[in-house]
Amino acid sequence: MSENSQLINISETAQAHFAKLLESQAEGTQIRVFVVNPGTPNAECGVSYCPADAIEEKDITLTFSAFNAVIDPDSEPFLEDAVIDFTSDQMGSQLTLKAPNAKMRRVSEDANLNERVEYALETEINPQLANHGGKVSLMEITADGVAILQFGGGCNGCSMVDLTLKEGIEKQLLEQFSGELTGVKDVTEHEHGEHSYA
Repeated sequence: MSENSQLINISETAQAHFAKLLESQAEGTQIRVFVVNPGTPNAECGVSYCPADAIEEKDITLTFSAFNAVIDPDSEPFLEDAVIDFTSDQMGSQLTLKAPNAKMRRVSEDANLNERVEYALETEINPQLANHGGKVSLMEITADGVAILQFGGGCNGCSMVDLTLKEGIEKQLLEQFSGELTGVKDVTEHEHGEHSYA
């Protein structure tokens, strides 16, 4: 089955890199782009050689000038908007693969608020926190529109958590879900507020 090559954007430099690698492979070898554990926080995107006899009928083939990129149907929805690039600088060369939807399928505009907030956290906010070994997940959205978040990983117990929450996450979410969300709280702050006698 053939599709247009809009699903994944492979830069010119990455295409040239793959074409060169494929020269030393058996005739008919293509590249396979896939997602391991798609739709989970542990999703990983990868690229491998795909010999001609490993291409299955149900695979999706994206045609590029020097090769085809083969994708299995299970990975397809999670590879939407993926970008593969190849950059060189004085530190060497690096192939980068960004798949914003690997951990979670793109949600439609009319999905419920919970789903849309979770999607924003997974695709926009967590990648920023991942640099510090942290992540955040949505616990609930209260009746008055407050998103209750749980910090995990490197964020747990970090003294910068309040600043990250207020300056970064809350600002971004309130802007993005203007008129739907009224505030953002950390689950520990929320629990403290509900049960304290102060």
